[in-house]
Amino acid sequence: MTDRSPVKYADLVADWLVELGCTHCFFVAGGNIMHLLSSVRSRFVCVPVVHETAAGIATEYFNEAADGAKAFALVTAGPGVTNILTAMAGAFLESREQLVIAGQVKSSDLAAPELRQRGIQEIDGVAMTSPVAVASLRVDQPLSREEFFGAVEVEGRQGPVFLEFCLDAQAAPVDPAEARFIAPLDDRSSNTDDGAIEAAAEQIAALMAGAERPVWLVGGGVSRSAASALRPRLEALGVPLLTTWNGADRISADNPYYFGRPNTWGQRSANMILQQADLVVALGTRLGLQQTGFNWQQFAPVAHTVQVDIDRTELEKGHPQIDLALELDANRLLELLCGREYASYESWVNYCREVRAALPLIEANTCGAGYVSPYKFYEQLCELSREDDVFTVCSSGGANSVGMQMIEPIGSQLLIADKGLASMGYGLAGAIGAAFTAPQRRVLLVEGDGGFAQNSQELATVAVNNLNVKIAIFDNAGYASIKMTQLNYFDGEYLGCDISSGLGFPNWEALFAAYGIPCVTIDDAAFAGGALADSLDQPGPIGIIVRVDPEQTYFPKISSRVTESGSMESNPLHMMTPELPDEILAQVARYLPGS
Repeated sequence: MTDRSPVKYADLVADWLVELGCTHCFFVAGGNIMHLLSSVRSRFVCVPVVHETAAGIATEYFNEAADGAKAFALVTAGPGVTNILTAMAGAFLESREQLVIAGQVKSSDLAAPELRQRGIQEIDGVAMTSPVAVASLRVDQPLSREEFFGAVEVEGRQGPVFLEFCLDAQAAPVDPAEARFIAPLDDRSSNTDDGAIEAAAEQIAALMAGAERPVWLVGGGVSRSAASALRPRLEALGVPLLTTWNGADRISADNPYYFGRPNTWGQRSANMILQQADLVVALGTRLGLQQTGFNWQQFAPVAHTVQVDIDRTELEKGHPQIDLALELDANRLLELLCGREYASYESWVNYCREVRAALPLIEANTCGAGYVSPYKFYEQLCELSREDDVFTVCSSGGANSVGMQMIEPIGSQLLIADKGLASMGYGLAGAIGAAFTAPQRRVLLVEGDGGFAQNSQELATVAVNNLNVKIAIFDNAGYASIKMTQLNYFDGEYLGCDISSGLGFPNWEALFAAYGIPCVTIDDAAFAGGALADSLDQPGPIGIIVRVDPEQTYFPKISSRVTESGSMESNPLHMMTPELPDEILAQVARYLPGS
């Protein structure tokens, strides 16, 4: 006889999350999620964090780094929701999978439209999260299995899904045998037509046949699994390959046809190559302003540009100028493109190699005596890295921009950053999420002191779980990028950007000691003496405080200037600061207009 005993709805939800492939839950406990928390505790690896922002960021980075497993965030009502908004906004802008489950007061305690609040901690989570979620739903009574899966499973462009469960809905007794709760899912078929993808491959192949200087720009819309499966074929095509920041680990840097990452803070050589191409095939990238430069009118100025994206609004946003817009799955299209043979581009490939050789990653920058050059630090970090390491780079400031210029992932290394929101405080929480995907794998985090201070409480999470995270902090006693802005545009009238202008920082070694985590400070002498290698070889977590010059410069970069009207005007990607000497420019700008 079938047991028809009612079960708590929260238990059913937890079972459905298991069906979805979830294995980990990052959470901050609270009264308005007490039933959900009780249900998930026996089904998942439950990781308590100190602050809800960290739960959301850790979930995002876990999903990026994991191979097959998934995580979700669980937070309470009210401040749980407001605190996780930053993490949702970051995942939304990066188009990354993130499931956030929140509590809510009892449905009987929900405020009427004219009331500001009725229930304790009540706030309208759906209204707050909707702008940064692909789906946002309040559950005030139990959903069927079909309804639940329909809400959580996202087709097309990924992003956060937010579900807030009223307390009484969580606890509601339901009959699992009722059809309402065991309804089978509809067969889901892709809305992408195979014929359209084949036709697109034909169009691009025709353009390739007529091109002399093509490049493929591979973005984060190309999945890691698809890129990994296609790596041998990509190496055999003979087509120059570039990546976006979100696609940084899709092409191994030892691929003979890999030529770097163009960006407003990109590698100068990659920018020069992109700008001289006569065909740009952009696969799985939205071509946002950071990718094209704010002077997008001069993006790929001599190229026929093809953009492949699953989001029509990105194809129709009006910048940059696109000659062929294809609303398609970049993964499936790339597979077809890799199954073709193309003409020899040997002359162009050799020129790309010449440009890369003439424009090294490390350029002249100011670095005072006693300090460690951020560029040299990243260079050595890459040399010391292992083939399965995960690089997590903070989301703003010099530690971010230098890292995204210098790190060249090879093999199965991962590089994960969050640039769209550019929020300080991302690095540590992201490293925590990545560390839980494979405990034996090292996570190499580099964060600025200002950003690290914003989420330093999560050292508690690192310590209690003994995570294999190597935490490098660029200690320059302030917000270097903000300080540079105030210097360049406001004559150095500093405010709130360093210690002298009112911004405080802790004693870093004392802070790490408080959590029982070993810590070492590295100046230039220690760096030259191998202190970084010794630190990375230590088991478990370690703090590495890197002494960085407060007056350190960060070049090359795209410069902007204030016009007479007060607006900003930026250089195109190929005109980075400082300007190149004439003899070098003549060598590396052969195909630019006017050269």
